[in-house]
Amino acid sequence: MRELSPKYDPKEVEERWYQLWESKGWFKADPGSSKEAFSIVIPPPNVTGSLHIGHALNNSLQDLFSRYKRMQGFDVLWVPGCDHAGIATQNVVERELAKEGKTRDDLGREAFLERVWKWKKESGSTIMRQLRRLGASCDWTYERFTMDEGLSQAVQEVFIRLYDKGLIYQGDYIINWCPRCGTALSDIEAPHRETEGKLYHLRYPIVGKVGEFVVVATTRPETIMGDVAVCVNPKDPRFTALKGAKLELPILKREIPLIEDSYVDMTFGTGALKITPAHDANDFEIGNRFGFERIKIMDVKGVMNEKAGPYQGLDRFAARKKIVEDLKAQGLLEKVEDYKHAVARCYRCDTVVESYLSLQWFVNMTPMAEKALTALDRGETFFQPENWKKVYSDWLLNIRPWCISRQIWWGHRIPVYYNADKSKKCAARSLAEAAQKLGLKENEVIQDQDVLDTWFSSSLWPFSTLGWPDATRELGRYYPTTLLVTSWDILFFWVSRMSMFGVEVMGQVPFKEVLINSLVADEHGQKMSKSKGNVIDPLTKIDTIGADALRFALLSIESQTRYISLSEERLDAGRNFMNKIWNAARFMLMNLEGMPVETLKRPPVSELDLVDRWILGRLDGVTTQVTQYLEKGRDVNHAVNLLYDFFWKDLCDWYIEAAKVRLQGEGTAKLVAQRTLAYTLERCLRLLHPFCPFISEEIWQLLPKEGETIMRASWPKVELAPDEAAESDFKILSQIIYAVRNIRGEMKVDAKKQVTAILLAPDEATRALLLQQQEVLQSLGQMKVASISLNAEKPRGAVAAVAGSVQVFLPLEGLLDLDLERKRLEKEVGRFQGLIESIKKKLENEAFVGKAPAAVVDAERKKISEYQSSIEKLGKNLKELAS
Repeated sequence: MRELSPKYDPKEVEERWYQLWESKGWFKADPGSSKEAFSIVIPPPNVTGSLHIGHALNNSLQDLFSRYKRMQGFDVLWVPGCDHAGIATQNVVERELAKEGKTRDDLGREAFLERVWKWKKESGSTIMRQLRRLGASCDWTYERFTMDEGLSQAVQEVFIRLYDKGLIYQGDYIINWCPRCGTALSDIEAPHRETEGKLYHLRYPIVGKVGEFVVVATTRPETIMGDVAVCVNPKDPRFTALKGAKLELPILKREIPLIEDSYVDMTFGTGALKITPAHDANDFEIGNRFGFERIKIMDVKGVMNEKAGPYQGLDRFAARKKIVEDLKAQGLLEKVEDYKHAVARCYRCDTVVESYLSLQWFVNMTPMAEKALTALDRGETFFQPENWKKVYSDWLLNIRPWCISRQIWWGHRIPVYYNADKSKKCAARSLAEAAQKLGLKENEVIQDQDVLDTWFSSSLWPFSTLGWPDATRELGRYYPTTLLVTSWDILFFWVSRMSMFGVEVMGQVPFKEVLINSLVADEHGQKMSKSKGNVIDPLTKIDTIGADALRFALLSIESQTRYISLSEERLDAGRNFMNKIWNAARFMLMNLEGMPVETLKRPPVSELDLVDRWILGRLDGVTTQVTQYLEKGRDVNHAVNLLYDFFWKDLCDWYIEAAKVRLQGEGTAKLVAQRTLAYTLERCLRLLHPFCPFISEEIWQLLPKEGETIMRASWPKVELAPDEAAESDFKILSQIIYAVRNIRGEMKVDAKKQVTAILLAPDEATRALLLQQQEVLQSLGQMKVASISLNAEKPRGAVAAVAGSVQVFLPLEGLLDLDLERKRLEKEVGRFQGLIESIKKKLENEAFVGKAPAAVVDAERKKISEYQSSIEKLGKNLKELAS
């Protein structure tokens, strides 16, 4: 049997195994299989992206469940792929052109797109290679890209179907606009950031009342040229006398009405709101209700136009400064306050986003949202954790039209065609089809210049990746997908849209279950960012501690909350655990030399010693619990920490130490210990494999096992009833050993020195157990057992401890500090008294006694009796110590 090297080298192990796994085709799904299908699609990362810590967590979870289901015998398809990331990718290529002194306009649309495809071929999809380093067991033969021919066909087909149904339309609406990128942005592409700004209080003269004003508070005084009214709440008593008044727009001196609408928040500012329908989404809605004109006072580059009067030609922020100066000079600036507020910025260039009236393409989401809600109510999709269901349904209930057009070149070009003056239009699959629909020649047809929002194509991901609109066998077998793992920050922008499009297009929800994972923050709970310098780079960590250690650290803290905190200490713990697995396995393998292959099977109970029965019982319990955690609630961190405790504490700290004497011996006792050790290690490696695939495969290959890879080994099952007697008996031994170790530690007994123990058993059965397991007690407790009796007296100068029902006396003549021992015993008495008080309060609680099973209540009462007995024994020892 080949030995493991003395030191674990994750880099060598991980690179070697991943290449072999992929070359052997062990990640591949089989659409023709008779096995039950399990399918999962990756949340497609941007083609421009690199693996960040959030990707590492999300994909570790996906890989965990993919590997787990394969071991359970499922036919698993995990679809990988990238999103074309329209704005981000175009920016990357435009920056390259800028280094050459060129712009996209210098190349023209077709040549620019050729340049983007060239970049994608040479530099794109880096993250797909990085996911391999993490251990992602995707079926790479199904790798997809949202601009692939098949997926592009799906995008075009969905657009045309929705257009023909009247769900896609063109109209003027307020959208997020980036003046620098020159395109509309989705809400997620325009994140809000707290910004130190100013709140300007502007005076609007009341017509016919000299020297009287309505004061309006605004953060954007540059937009007043587009004001069409000032609005107040009809319930606001401050403005009752001004009902129907006319106001004079500052600077331009245009008359505007004072109107009333319940939308206005009476507690903000002065209670008066300026209405600028072309530059604010809420003002747009109010303007529609009153039929107001929409006055645009700046162009697409954020420069003031002719509607801005004397400020024409100024940049919006320069105009703000000049307008404030002019208002102050005219006595129309009442005051300026410092004001912190959330300002939307372009997610790519950080430019302040403008709310801007623009002719765009929209999807009427309401009919699709209603269908998705119906499916949700029928339980066709469920969420983990369940609380996200309400958040998700609230979003669908309050759905708004979706602006899907973008003014860039990279992306799916909108399949709408026009005649020369755009008086006619149609949606078509080709230029020829459009010409036929419009009754024109092909050279007389013009295609829309805009492209679709990147989220449009990713909303089709669960079925477009499986071959739709063709009726592929993959689509029939793997749709709807089984599980979606995603973070909560894209619940609305991606998950909800996939749900709506899936039900609309396929007539079925796209996934049966949605697992919402946390976002990863730093150890202080702060969001990671380069500017803060608190980013943890997963690729650097894979280089230094290995992918398994990184995965284990992340999975051990994944709690399905909004944020989890990742520290260097947690990462070190992951690395230390991998080293523990390696070193322990190395010791175990060295002690399995000469063991026949067939003895990997579980030894018969009749041949087992107590510690063998105990560790196998613990193994069965862990197997059951881990399986339950992964199935019910996807409770990953509890599963991880349970495996950690079992391997490190139960297997290494207890069983291996207890079995060493037999392993160093000969004959049947040694063989039984070897067989138990081998069986436990092999089963434990299978349980660990979905969490840390590389190290588990490397060690498993050295065991006398069956099969080519641990990936195809079956997930462990429990076949025997719990061995409660072994658990109970071993608990007695462990309590004694803990008591001895605690006394040694508290009394600072030299670790190299052996102590002598006198054990006082409560009954003959316990005494017989201790006599039988005396060798284990002496080995694990680093002590010599002088006697085991029912009525021994405490020797003078001995330290006493209560270990469950057993009293332990350790004579420490010459080493005992009487004062220190007295304080320790008094502390123990106090601890037991605190436990008793706690239980009494619980028993005084009528709700607990009324609802808890009788056995639970009786167990609590029994604890009181046991603790009181312990206090009496400790009190007796205190008296003896004082004498």
